[in-house]
Amino acid sequence: MLRLLRREAERRVCWPEGSLVHPFPHRYVVSARAHGETDVLIESAGLPVLTTRLPAEFEGPGDAWSPETLLVAAIADCYALTVRGIGKKSNLQWVALECRVTGTLDRVAAVTRFTEIHIEAHLRVPAGVRTELATRVLEKAEATCLVTRSLNAATFLTTVVEPADDVAA
Repeated sequence: MLRLLRREAERRVCWPEGSLVHPFPHRYVVSARAHGETDVLIESAGLPVLTTRLPAEFEGPGDAWSPETLLVAAIADCYALTVRGIGKKSNLQWVALECRVTGTLDRVAAVTRFTEIHIEAHLRVPAGVRTELATRVLEKAEATCLVTRSLNAATFLTTVVEPADDVAA
């Protein structure tokens, strides 16, 4: 019973008054359809259908999204959205974020899994913005990205913060 109470308490998050965030838990439903050796179609209510295929590394054509590239894309997307949210709460002004994520798939103890995630974040800020604040936002986003926190892979972050040309704070 104590464990259940602890889990329930962990789900409660204090969101700002007027927030539109739904109460936890959140559930996301995705369906996949495949017929024999054809493409796999991924669907979720209200979203465009995605076509996936095996990547070249698994003898696929390598010309479409695959489960591996979708997972790495989810990390990049989550990181960028988390930077946006934390930046807003921190009153950080920024112009552009470029985020490159590399996921390393390997075999460990006879299990194929992602073992490392490398995030390279390049943030352009208006002149006069404190680079220390921008770096802290980038680091906090890595520490709180829900996708990377849900994976069993080591995560590494490299950051570059530089002034944007001709943009003042």
